Amino acid sequence: MTLTVCVGASGSGKTTFLNDVYKSHKCTYIRQYHNLRPYIKVSAIPNFDPRKLPYWDIYERENKADTIIVGGTIAGQFMAGLSGGQRKLLIFELIFQRTAPQSDLLIVLDEPFAGVTDDFIPFITDRLNEMRKIHNILLVTNDHVDTLKKMADNTVTVSAIDRTKVKINEREGVDRNLALIAMSIGDNFAYSTTNNDLKFFTDVEFSANGGIPGIAGFTIFAYGLFLLTFWNSQPGSEALVLIAAGIISFFSVNPYLLQLVDWRIFMIEEAEALLHSSKSMNKLLKTNLTVLLILIISSIQFGIMQAVIDTLSGVDMYFAILFDNASLMLAPICLGLYTNLSLQAVQILGAFPFLMMIFFSTTFSPGAGVDGLKNLRYLFSRYYLFCMTPSVDIMMEGCPESNNLLYLILSSLLIVFIFLTVIGGMALRSKLQKKKHSESKRQSMMTMEYAELQVELFGEKALKKLKHIGSNVDLKSLESSVRSKSMEDDGTSSDEPVTVSDETV
Repeated sequence: MTLTVCVGASGSGKTTFLNDVYKSHKCTYIRQYHNLRPYIKVSAIPNFDPRKLPYWDIYERENKADTIIVGGTIAGQFMAGLSGGQRKLLIFELIFQRTAPQSDLLIVLDEPFAGVTDDFIPFITDRLNEMRKIHNILLVTNDHVDTLKKMADNTVTVSAIDRTKVKINEREGVDRNLALIAMSIGDNFAYSTTNNDLKFFTDVEFSANGGIPGIAGFTIFAYGLFLLTFWNSQPGSEALVLIAAGIISFFSVNPYLLQLVDWRIFMIEEAEALLHSSKSMNKLLKTNLTVLLILIISSIQFGIMQAVIDTLSGVDMYFAILFDNASLMLAPICLGLYTNLSLQAVQILGAFPFLMMIFFSTTFSPGAGVDGLKNLRYLFSRYYLFCMTPSVDIMMEGCPESNNLLYLILSSLLIVFIFLTVIGGMALRSKLQKKKHSESKRQSMMTMEYAELQVELFGEKALKKLKHIGSNVDLKSLESSVRSKSMEDDGTSSDEPVTVSDETV
C-alpha cells in the first residue's frame, strides 16, 4: 500500500484534484472542513472508542465524557463542544477505527493537519503510518509538507499554470485525467448496519436539539390555544374550523421540514466520515420519521376538531385531512432530502403546492375563476376535501358524485409522482453518462502510459491489477523493468532472466 501526497501552490487545484478522484472512484473522502451535526454526543457514536483520542482523558477527569458533544454551528446556531482541531482529530480517529478491519481501501484526506496544534501532529503521523500498511492513502497538505514528503511513497504536484498536466514524482507532464484514473485504486468500504446504528439515529433525532421535542412543544401549545378559542363551534362554521386547524398543522410540521436541507448536508458528510452506515439508509429513516410526524399531527388535528365541532367526523374525513396535509408537506421532504438544492430553493419550490392550492383549488372562492383555468382545481386535494365538508360542499362546483376520497388521495400524491418521474429521468441520464465515462476510462487503462504510471505509483503490486483488468501491454517486460530498477535501488544486480507467471503477477 502507498501514501501519496498532493502538493502545489494555493489555488493550484489540490482540493479539486481530490474532488475529481472522489468522483472518479468510490473512496473514503474527508474534506478540509468536514462537518458533523454539532449536537451529537461523542460517546454515542456507534462502534467507536473515544478513549483512543489523545485528548479524551481531559473529559474523563472532568466527568464530561458522557455529555461532551461534537460542537460547531448548524442553521446559524453555535453549540459549544469540541474545538475545531479536536473535531478534526475525532474524524481522523473515526476513519482509522472504521477502516482498520478492512484492507485495500482508498482513503482521501484534504488537509488532515489543518487546525491541529503541533503537539498532536505525532498522533496523526502515527495513524497515517498504521493506515498506509493496509490502505492506499492520498492526501493534500499545506502544513508540515517536508514531514509528509519524507513519509510519502509518491508526490503529485499540481500547477495553476497548466491544469491539464501534473507531475508525479520525477515524471513531468503527466495527463491529469490519466493521473486521476491511476490514483483511483482501492476497494469500497463495507459497513453493515447494526442495531447500534438504528439506536444512534433514534437517540440523535429525539435529542433536545434534534427537532422533535420542539415540534411537540409547539403543537401542544398551538392546539391547546385552538381548543380554547374554537370550543363549542356551531354547525355552519366547519370551513373556518378546518382551515384554522390545517394552518396549525402546517406550521407545526414546517420547522422540521425547513431543517431537512441542513440535516441532509451534514448527514452526507457524516456518511463520508463513516460515522454511520449509509446515506440512503439514513434518508429513508428520516423520511419515515417525517411522514410519521405528519401522521401524528394530522391525527391530533382530527381529534381536536372532533372536540370543538361534531359535524367533521368519520373515517373518510380522517383520511381526507391526513392526505390533504400530506399534499402540502411531501414536496419539502422530496426536495430537502433527495436533491442537492439549497435551502432557499427548497423553501421556494416546496411552498408551491401551498401557494397553488390557494390559487387553483377554488376552495377559498367557490365558483370563481376564469373558465378553463378553473379546471385545474381537480389537481388539488383541498378541492375534494371541501367537497366533503358540510355547509361548503353545496357551493363547490363540479364535485364528483362518487370516489371523492380516492380522487383526493391521488391528487395529494401528484407531486410525488412528478418528482419520481423527474428523478428517474435524471438517474437514467446519469447512468448513460457513467457508462460512457466507464468505457472511456477502460480504454485509458489499456494504454502503456497508464501501466507505467501504475507501476510508478504502486510498484510491483500494480502488475496484478493490470493483469486483472486485461491490460494489452507487455507485462513481462514491464515486470522485468520494475525488478531491474528495484535491484539498482538496492545496489544489487542479476543476470538471470526474469519470468512472469500467474503466481508472480
